[in-house]
Parts: sequence; structure tokens; C-alpha cells
Amino acid sequence: MSRQIVYRAYGGPDVLAWEEGDPGSPGNGQVLIRSEMIGVNPVDWKLVAGLFSRVDPAPFPGTPGWAATGIVEALGAEVLDFTVGQAVVVDSRARLAVTFGSRAGTFAERFVVDTRQIVPRPAQLSIEQAAGLPSSAVAGYSMIQNLAITSKDTLLVHGASGSVGSAAAQIALERGASVIGTASTSNHDYLRSLGVIPVVYGDHLVDALRDLDPITASADAVGGAESVAATRAVLIPGGHAVTAWGDRHSQRAGIPWVQHPHDELHQTVALASKGALTVRIAETFALSQATDALRLSQTRHPAGKILLAP
Repeated sequence: MSRQIVYRAYGGPDVLAWEEGDPGSPGNGQVLIRSEMIGVNPVDWKLVAGLFSRVDPAPFPGTPGWAATGIVEALGAEVLDFTVGQAVVVDSRARLAVTFGSRAGTFAERFVVDTRQIVPRPAQLSIEQAAGLPSSAVAGYSMIQNLAITSKDTLLVHGASGSVGSAAAQIALERGASVIGTASTSNHDYLRSLGVIPVVYGDHLVDALRDLDPITASADAVGGAESVAATRAVLIPGGHAVTAWGDRHSQRAGIPWVQHPHDELHQTVALASKGALTVRIAETFALSQATDALRLSQTRHPAGKILLAP
């Protein structure tokens, strides 16, 4: 038996329950993972709230979670690339439907996942850093890949201090680009420590951006009318933009939703293992305290990644 977080109706974090359950046995191309650390992403509380229910209804009971790192405990049939006892990084809903219902949730002591959703965890990568990479840092990598950022670019990152935005900024800097990032003033020192030029969002954002180098590309980790309007106002003709949170504003502006290459998790882990990408950790909760973790995530103001320890 194994303990896990479940929900039997859509709602706020209070619908979550801490229960015992059977994770099941791995099928063809699957493995059973024992969690060592679990990452919390904003999409988790949105899944529980039912924000994806029209396009991807969850069969109840559901288990939240996309991100984790852990140890392979059992192999399903036809699994040749992984071994029992191997440490892996898990992006459990990668390349699946928007949320894939309740299946593949990582808020559990043990869970079954397809081998397409895991990569080996390098020895030099801590469990905290490994759990913090999916799906936020992975999305940051994918945005930079979509934009084909090079050393010739000046990149604007909306929400540069968040988990998605900071990953995008670091990877763009690793490629030699100049990076301008929007964030609250309390996060400007953090952005400067990365090598990002910080700009406060708000009424004077466009004017502040126009005082800097011409912007050739924009990666939006926030979404919404303000960031879309700013991108349209300052992006040079022929420049490119992408968003991690597509909505009606980005659609009207012709800004595409990020596309995820098949090797995104592998490439993100490789960048982190060589020190080109670091996840800022905000707070770690016990897995049984997932309700509190989702409440903090809902505020949208944690200073870094939220983790759950089984």
C-alpha cells in the first residue's frame, strides 16, 4: 500500500484528502516510482479547481501532480532502458492531454508512469533541484527553443522571477542573449544575480522597456492583457513571441502557445546538471500538507518552487 493525495470533486485546496491506496503494477512500457521529492506547479491547483474539465475531465478520485524525482521500484513489460533502483526525474503528464485526468498524478508516495515521461537523474543533481524542473523549468526551456534564441537576441521575459520565467531567462543567458525581465521590485535583486535586467511591471512598463535595447523576442510566463500589450508595443518588426499561458489576448495578438519538443525534459535536466540552470526553492511541505502547498501556490507569489516531501 501507499499513501497519496486525492480529490473526489473539483474545488479549492480543501477538497484534497490524504489516503492510502494501491498505486497498481506497471504495464507495458511503464515503471513504478517511489517518490523522493515532488514539485508543485500552478497547474496543479488549476487541475483540482476543474479549470480544464471541459476539455479533459478527470475521472474521480483524482491525484494532482506533474513533477517528481524518485527511484524505480518495478518494471513493466518491454522496459529496457531503465533498471530497478535507478534514480529518475519525472514529468508525468508530458506529451499527454492537457492534464490527462487523474492519471499519472505525482502527489503520492508511489505511482506508475510511462517511461516516455522520465529521464535518468544525474548524480550531481540534488533531489530538490530535480523535482523543481518539471514542468515549469521544462516550459521555460521549450519557450527558448521555440524562439530559437541566440547571442544576437535581446529577450523580454514576462514574469522572469517565477519558475518558468527564471528558467527561460537562465537558458537564454546561457546561449549568450541579453535578457530583460519583468518582476515586482522585491525580486529585482534576484534577477540581477542571474544577469537579467529587471523592469517593474505596471503602468510605465512600455516606457521603461523602450529605454532599453530593442527587443527581438518575448517569452511570456504570465499571460493576460498587460503582458500581451507590452509585447506588441516593444517587439521589433520581425521579432518573435511565445506564451506559456495562452488566452484570448495572446490569440488575438497572434502569439502562439509554447510547443514542447520531445526531448525537453532530457535537455532541461542536462542544463541543470551542468549548472546552467538553477531552481530557486521557496518552501518544502510534507506530502500530507499538500493542501497548504496548493494554497501558497494559489497566491502566485511564492519566492521560488514549492516542494512536497513524502
